[in-house]
Amino acid sequence: IPAVLLLIGLGIGINYVLRFSGFPKPDLLPILEVLGVVGLILIVLEAALDLQLLKEKVGLIIKSFLVALIGLVGTAYLAALALNYLMEVEVLNALLYTIPLSILSSAIILPSIDDLDEDKRDFMIYESTFSDIVGIIGFYSVLTMVGSGSNESVYGEVFGNLALTVVFSIIISYILIYVFQNIKGHVKLFLLIAILLLLYAVGKMFHLSSLIIILIFGMILNNYKVFFRGGLMRLLNEEKVEEVLDDMKVVTAETAFVVRTFFFIIFGWSVYLGSLLSFKVIGIGLVILFIIYLVRAITLFIFNGKNIVTQLFLAPRGLITILLFFAIPEELSIGPEFQGVLLFVILVSCLVMTWSLISYKNKLAQIGEYEDEELLAEKEIEEEASEAKE
Repeated sequence: IPAVLLLIGLGIGINYVLRFSGFPKPDLLPILEVLGVVGLILIVLEAALDLQLLKEKVGLIIKSFLVALIGLVGTAYLAALALNYLMEVEVLNALLYTIPLSILSSAIILPSIDDLDEDKRDFMIYESTFSDIVGIIGFYSVLTMVGSGSNESVYGEVFGNLALTVVFSIIISYILIYVFQNIKGHVKLFLLIAILLLLYAVGKMFHLSSLIIILIFGMILNNYKVFFRGGLMRLLNEEKVEEVLDDMKVVTAETAFVVRTFFFIIFGWSVYLGSLLSFKVIGIGLVILFIIYLVRAITLFIFNGKNIVTQLFLAPRGLITILLFFAIPEELSIGPEFQGVLLFVILVSCLVMTWSLISYKNKLAQIGEYEDEELLAEKEIEEEASEAKE
């Protein structure tokens, strides 16, 4: 069972216990928003630190990126058209709600795929990571478009900011890696995270795509041998950089784990289960789930061939979906019932993934038993043959 379901369930349980005990329910939205921003930064950084740019995996990286991109764009657009028809919402506004619902949750997928074979596991790691990154950047790009009064200049503004952010990110990443390899002390990693938070805030102030700064820094740090070549490599102390990288991965993973844990508990505390009893919520949720699995089936079939059943249902929605949902401005809200749709899609997609993984494990167990029976039968035949010779 995915930990996200247990944590949300714990939050719901705490809510009901406190309610029956007579405690007033506090306003948890400000805490959710703070955890949301920190969570997004840590998720992007954690994903970037997991991305290895290896020559032998170029084909896998390109294929998983295309599956993530096409799946996300196709799901978000078709679901937005569905919301436009069912709820009479403008397509661009609807995209703010459907992009989060189109993002695979790497936070749920990565701990759950240990039993898959190596090729499928690597594919899911890259796909879910790219889905996180592309989905977050796409969401904030659409948010910029919706917030802009003119659609004529917004594309130039978005791509201009994107180009400026990439250049700034590359320069600042080289500087940070060079500086931090020379810092002596035990608090430099949290100092580095604090600087990244500051860069995120500065990027927001100057309307840059702040998460790209975090993404590029993580990618360059994790693949420093690719980015530091020739004369630049002489500036680095490889032993120190490896030490910073290893410690950074540990600190980021542990901090992200704590943030995710509290976020899901508080989210469960704040949700209203009664919203799941609405036929409208269930109907819209089922339509979105149908689109999710339809688009995923088509893209996986095109790029991976026929053996896609297990991967098809590994499409949970989780932390990033919730984080981006709470990042939508109140003036762009399409109705309070959509929180119920969000919860419905998250719960069902996680349960479907759980069923798929259990079925896959049972299939592996049956294959193992069958192979054991074949080996036993072969051994018995050999023993009978040797006895006959005697």
